Amino acid sequence: MPLRGLTLLFLVLFCVAEETPGLDRGRRHFEPGRTYTAWFYAGDTGSLWPLFSPELQRILGSEARLRAFRDQLLAQAGEETAVLQEWEFRLPPLRDYVRRASLRLSARPWGIHWVYDGQGRIEGFDLEPERAPADSRFFDYQTKTPLRLPFSGEWLVFWGGRAVVENYHAVVSDQRFAYDVLALAEEGFFRGEGESNLDYPCFGQPILAPGDGTVVEAVDGVADNVPGITGPGHAGGNRIVLNHGNGEFSFLAHFQLGSVRVRAGQTVRAGEEIGRCGNSGNSTLPHLHYHLQNSPTWFAGEGLPILFRDYVADGELVEAGEPARGQIVAAREVSVSPGIRPPIRPPPRVFGTRTRTRP
Repeated sequence: MPLRGLTLLFLVLFCVAEETPGLDRGRRHFEPGRTYTAWFYAGDTGSLWPLFSPELQRILGSEARLRAFRDQLLAQAGEETAVLQEWEFRLPPLRDYVRRASLRLSARPWGIHWVYDGQGRIEGFDLEPERAPADSRFFDYQTKTPLRLPFSGEWLVFWGGRAVVENYHAVVSDQRFAYDVLALAEEGFFRGEGESNLDYPCFGQPILAPGDGTVVEAVDGVADNVPGITGPGHAGGNRIVLNHGNGEFSFLAHFQLGSVRVRAGQTVRAGEEIGRCGNSGNSTLPHLHYHLQNSPTWFAGEGLPILFRDYVADGELVEAGEPARGQIVAAREVSVSPGIRPPIRPPPRVFGTRTRTRP
């Protein structure tokens, strides 16, 4: 099995980045991730294999193939010599343990990731060498356009933040501060088996203009993908670009086929519905991709930090901020007095569930 061939379902984190202050957010609960890592390094695949979900077992094929991958890793990169950083992210109903480590024969650190549910069942596993985040001259940039969250109700920040461990987009310049967000069902990421787009609660939900602006591009006509399968063509699928002025352009992607409600040259207001959440383009499950950059051209600009105004994150009111990976966020649609939380449902309970590939 090729060394890069064990990038398994749901969370494909290409690398991890230097530690960012505040990254852990009080969630340093590293078991059972540490235990799984110790078993893997020790070759104790007999303990690991029964904990893999049926889907992961099907992809790997056998415990022997998992052991062969482990043996190949140690032969090429060597044993672990130091743990550099550890994180755990809450991604309801799952947890993602991330470990950045030095391996004896590798010049670059490696990232190991275990994704598991509340019962310890392993839903995802990834082990790859680190890639560096894209450099940026905009780390201290202050967003000029008053921006709101581009949806109503509670959504999960699946990818978001400034470090690659939080946000795999951060390895490219134009999407350096991008977000992928999706709504949650009570069961987790989807209802039922997750085989249909209709199983995902965000599919077909209204997507709103994040700020006042003029439509630069509006593309429709791209079919929605079957969950788990990425479609051909432009990575954004059905997509919209908005010009907010002041050199700020919003990019929103993966709209549902036939749902785009605006056209190039049209003026929109913040909060106006511009389309519906879909699963088109470079997407494996229904979600919204959103980023801000300094040019109107896909893949040709520099990403800008996104300062959202007046929203709720994990039940706490935020006047202005950058949502973090794993947070449940919602636009504040009602007036809230200081110290009083708006009506917001707590994060879903943890259920054992199958998972799929990353957005």
